Amino acid sequence: MDRHELRRLDYSLSQDHTDLQCAYRDFFTITCGIETVRAAEPSGFDNDLWERLCATGAITMALPETAGGDGATLVDLTLVAEEAGRALAPVPWIDHVVAARLWAALGVAPTETVTGAQICALDPHQDANGGALLLPAGAIADHVIVRDGYDVVHLRFDSHPATLDNIGGLPMAWVDPALASKRHVLASGPDALAAYQRALDEWRLLTAAALTGLTEATMTIAADFAKTRHTLGVPIASLQAISHPLADIAIAVGGARNLTRRAAWFADNEPDERPELASCAFVFIAGEAPRAASMAAHVQGGLGVSAEAAASAYLVRARGWALAGGDPARTAQRISDLVAEREHTARTPTVAPLADPIPV
Repeated sequence: MDRHELRRLDYSLSQDHTDLQCAYRDFFTITCGIETVRAAEPSGFDNDLWERLCATGAITMALPETAGGDGATLVDLTLVAEEAGRALAPVPWIDHVVAARLWAALGVAPTETVTGAQICALDPHQDANGGALLLPAGAIADHVIVRDGYDVVHLRFDSHPATLDNIGGLPMAWVDPALASKRHVLASGPDALAAYQRALDEWRLLTAAALTGLTEATMTIAADFAKTRHTLGVPIASLQAISHPLADIAIAVGGARNLTRRAAWFADNEPDERPELASCAFVFIAGEAPRAASMAAHVQGGLGVSAEAAASAYLVRARGWALAGGDPARTAQRISDLVAEREHTARTPTVAPLADPIPV
C-alpha cells in the first residue's frame, strides 16, 4: 500500500493540526463562556466575539491564497468548527467562510468579506424554491449569495431584517431576494451550480464538525455531573443506566469525528471520488446530537432542563443547528441519489467501439 492510499484510510491529526485545535479551544474557552452564550441569545450574535475571532485569522485562513487568504484545508476548518460548536459560539463563522469561499471561487470577493469586516451568508437549503429564504445568518449578513435558476447571485439590502426567534440561538431571519437593493449575477450555468453545491457540502461538513464538538461537550457536562452525585453510597456514573448511555455518546462522537475528517480529506484531495461523505457526516450527527444532549439533560434530572443549566443550552442548539439548513431528510436523499448514480455507472457495461472495416 503506497503512502497516498494509506492516508485515505488514516485520518489522525498532524502536530500542526493538534496545535491549531488547541489554540482555538483555548480561545473559545477564554472568550466564550456560557454567560456569553446566554447574553447573545436575543440577537444570536456577539459582535465583540466576532471581531476577536476575526483577529485570530479564522476568516482569512479559510480562503485560498489567490483571494487574499491563507489557503487552509477543509480538515483545518473542521477543527475550528468543532471548537466553535463545543463552546456554542454565537458567531456565524461557518456561514461566512462557506459563502466567502464560494464568492472567491466564482469571482473576486471584496476585502471586507475576506477580513470579516462585513458578514457574508448563503442559502444552505438543498432546494432553491424561490420566494423568501430562511437564512441562519440572515439577520446580520451584509452580503447574501443565493441560487436563482441557473444563476448564482449576490444580493445586498438597505437594512437587516429582524431576527427570528429560534431554538438554535442563531441570527436567523427571512430574506426576500425581491427586496434586494443591489443584485449581481456572479456566475451562471452548470459550473456555477456545481460550485454552489460544493458550498452546500462544505456548509454541512463544517456544521457536522460543530455538532460533533457540541455533542462531546454535552457528554462532558453529563459525565462531570455523574461523578459528583451518589446513590446508595456509589457515584451514579457507576450505574449501567448512566454509564452505558454515556459510552454510547462517546462512540457517536468518535464516529462522527472520523467521518467528518474523512469527508474533509476527500473534499480536499479527491472531491469527485466520494462526494456523499460530507452529507453522510451531517446526517449522522444531526440525528445523534439531539439524542446525546437529551441524555445529558436526563442525567442531571430536573436541573438539566432548567433554563439556567448549561445542558439545556446545548439541548436546544443540538436540535436547532441540525435544522438550520432545512430538513436533514433532504440531505439523506442526496446521499441516496449520489450512491445510486455511482452504482449504476459502475454496473453499466462499456460498449467497445466497432472496429474499422478491413479494406478489401
